Amino acid sequence: MARKLKFLEHLPFLPIAVLMIVLIVPAFFADMIAPHDPYKAYLRNRMEPPLFFGGTTEFILGTDRLGRDILSRIMHGARYALIISLAGIVLGAIVGTLLGLIAGYMRGHIEALIMRVVDITFALPSILLALALASVSGPSFELVIFVVIFVIWGFFARQVRAETLILRELDFVARARVAGASDFRILYRYILPNIVNTIVVLATLQIGVVIVLEATLSFLGIGIPRPVPAWGLLVADGRQLIVSSWWISFFPGMAILLTVLSVNMLGDSMRDWLDPKLRRV
Repeated sequence: MARKLKFLEHLPFLPIAVLMIVLIVPAFFADMIAPHDPYKAYLRNRMEPPLFFGGTTEFILGTDRLGRDILSRIMHGARYALIISLAGIVLGAIVGTLLGLIAGYMRGHIEALIMRVVDITFALPSILLALALASVSGPSFELVIFVVIFVIWGFFARQVRAETLILRELDFVARARVAGASDFRILYRYILPNIVNTIVVLATLQIGVVIVLEATLSFLGIGIPRPVPAWGLLVADGRQLIVSSWWISFFPGMAILLTVLSVNMLGDSMRDWLDPKLRRV
């Protein structure tokens, strides 16, 4: 318990506060705290500026070209950003970790095959893949999650393989092998627990990558379909009005910026705390 409390003391307060305000709290409580329905159009209030730039308290961050409240749409968009990030990262981490363990422990032709698949994955442009799939099936949540898994699983596989190559040669693994432990037991009982910290840190750092990727796909019209208030779609809605109605794209873009920056800072802090060498320094 004391270790957990000490961990909380070392985490930076500002990134956690920003994530709670911009991503986590709106994702869970948008229906209760959002001032307006994100889909409802107030045509009389089209492109109304934010409060501090001549607007009203009814629409604090202004409205878009259909009169929809920007603040409410950003809050509901946080839910989709969080869902896609969690789903894509969890599935990508599972696939990458399993293949990385197999490649690092089994070696030989299996390792070579898995690593070549990883290289092919890194070589293929994710945007072009999404464009090809969207032309067949159309924009959808499933398409975005598939692209996310396709992009990030290789990072987990490569890192886990590198850790496994080191751990499999250590004495405690050799003793388990001599004692008659099966390969599955060695991987599950002795190797996997020693790379959990690496997986957690890598997953945290990938959240920012996934949010930017999802926003990019939605911005291009091949991600989350309209009229869902995804952050990428909100930025795209104001790209042709950036001079006259800059707030339509600016505030969703700031939500993406603050979230990604905070997640990266939090991931760096977790890496420093979970790595014994860095913690001693």
